[in-house]
Amino acid sequence: MKKNQLDRTCVNLTDEQKKAIMDQIHNFFLEEYDEDLGIIKQQRIFDLFAEELAPIVYNKALDDAMLWYKRQQENLEADFYSLYKEMR
Repeated sequence: MKKNQLDRTCVNLTDEQKKAIMDQIHNFFLEEYDEDLGIIKQQRIFDLFAEELAPIVYNKALDDAMLWYKRQQENLEADFYSLYKEMR
């Protein structure tokens, strides 16, 4: 993987995490397509997900987190105003 490609990934995985994902890729292709992928093919599929698809999922997760945060903020504001006492 080239330096600029490495910089495009949006997650940093440990060696153990990467190995687990590569094992899942291998097992998936073996079970679904009866194809025993070699390490190079596994790496290329991993790179596709890490470089092209992961940023899409990552950005969607950020959008979802922001939506959740805004809802919590609205709830907090409603709770805050519910503390007001009636004035006579």
